[in-house]
Amino acid sequence: MALTLRSSTSFISQKDTKGFKTSDISNSIFFTQIKPPCRIRAKISMQESQPSHERALTSEGRKKEVLHGPTTPHGKNDSRVPVFVMLPLDTVSFGGNLNKPRAMNASLMALKSAGVAGVMVDAWWGLVEKDGPMKYNWEGYAELVEMVKRHGLKLQVVMSFHQCGGNVGDSCSIPLPPWVLEEISKNPDLVYTDRSGRRNPEYISLGCDSLPVLRGRTPIQAYSDFMRSFRNRFKDYLGGVIEEIQVGMGPCGELRYPSYPESNGTWRFPGIGEFQCYDKYMRASLAASADTVGKRDWGRSGPHDAGHYNQSPEDTGFFRKDGTWTTEYGQFFLEWYSGKLLEHGDRILAAAEGIFRGTDAKLSGKVAGIHWHYRTRSHAAELTAGYYNTRNQDGYLPIARMMGKHGVVLNFTCMEMKDSEQPEHANCSPEGLVCQVKMATKAAGTELAGENALERYDSNAYAQVLATSRSDSGNGLSAFTYLRMNKRLFEENNWRNLVEFVKNMSEGGRNRLPECDSSRTNLYVGFIKEKQSVIRTKEAVLV
Repeated sequence: MALTLRSSTSFISQKDTKGFKTSDISNSIFFTQIKPPCRIRAKISMQESQPSHERALTSEGRKKEVLHGPTTPHGKNDSRVPVFVMLPLDTVSFGGNLNKPRAMNASLMALKSAGVAGVMVDAWWGLVEKDGPMKYNWEGYAELVEMVKRHGLKLQVVMSFHQCGGNVGDSCSIPLPPWVLEEISKNPDLVYTDRSGRRNPEYISLGCDSLPVLRGRTPIQAYSDFMRSFRNRFKDYLGGVIEEIQVGMGPCGELRYPSYPESNGTWRFPGIGEFQCYDKYMRASLAASADTVGKRDWGRSGPHDAGHYNQSPEDTGFFRKDGTWTTEYGQFFLEWYSGKLLEHGDRILAAAEGIFRGTDAKLSGKVAGIHWHYRTRSHAAELTAGYYNTRNQDGYLPIARMMGKHGVVLNFTCMEMKDSEQPEHANCSPEGLVCQVKMATKAAGTELAGENALERYDSNAYAQVLATSRSDSGNGLSAFTYLRMNKRLFEENNWRNLVEFVKNMSEGGRNRLPECDSSRTNLYVGFIKEKQSVIRTKEAVLV
């Protein structure tokens, strides 16, 4: 019997759309029997780009004790990489229920048959704690955990303390909890602010991390209480079905400032972005740091010559070839700005480490792959995001060391990108950036995992991930999470490519998938054969 899925990026039904802005494009996808997939006929090769830094990264010495679940070293002797697939952003509805459970069940069955290790889901702060401080609703997630368990899959859960909406790939709108938004309306300085005074409600400003601005709790306490509630609710699954907890630390769940917001056309690729240090808490911190070094004038404001969101480095006094970033003031400001971000990550991960200690669940944190203007001296787009990475300064080694200190896996994006695919005027080098991060994590003794930055279904992208997953230069990948499950993924050619990619990753990219599937994966579009029995599936209809 053919398996029919009516699916889309959005799983929200019309009756659950209150509070969301989502485009629910519902289409039917019919799986008919096809020949088992053949090997991707793409030459898998990559010349490792030389990092821009002259000095070599050195190891920190002995490995640190891992306080969470045992991690499997990923080196030349074991190049197998498990693949996870991100679930739709609105997997759990605004009402707290699992969206379209029949379609989800059929999708998980298909992913399992393809050899996928598990799936990833966002646990949204704005959904779980929306009814008031410390009033948590985990029911939709509990239903998902049980379903994932029945299919023999693993689950990565993201502690998503950010807003969904306004960035690449955001298909719905999930704001911060209403009671948090009320506090922001009373005190707009609780969110990041740019030089012109534009407020960004994606995430609470790290400037008030330790201040009781959320009805008597600090943001770090609120995040900790959320994670503790999750641990208590799912303690029987942690380290088993729930294999990994990814701790959100900024917009899009990434450790960074919201320096390139796409909402309302504020930023467009490949703009340099803007510094986000103009709320009163960040300004007070800057002033205090300037006083400490005896340069009070440096603390009055951020750089006056850093330009605007959509400018190029050479159009600004700060980021141009020998601009202000090279001066004593520029170094002071960038050290303070990036240092605040590191402190923020350190606080949250220290809390998470304590909360999940002894659960056998891995912890991970995400770092953005900001590859545009990487070939310039200043790396402007990375600087505004909080990564002090220039031709003369390695911005990723301190991040890798900070995460490694807590036994946290560094999850990095843009693993699918090639330099040759990027526009020349953007001075991109995703390959050089990935190479640098691989070297930094190796030097820090920190485990590395990866994601694709953009939705890709083609064999070239998969081949690039296979190449970057290897440990030939720097760390290899311990896991890869594919973005994202939607209706396009199940189209015939796209599905064929995914199945082959998963198989190659599980075998380190070394083995061919034969013309006839002699390995008895028994995956056919239309039916799934396991242990000589045929499991006939009923039509899954989204209601």
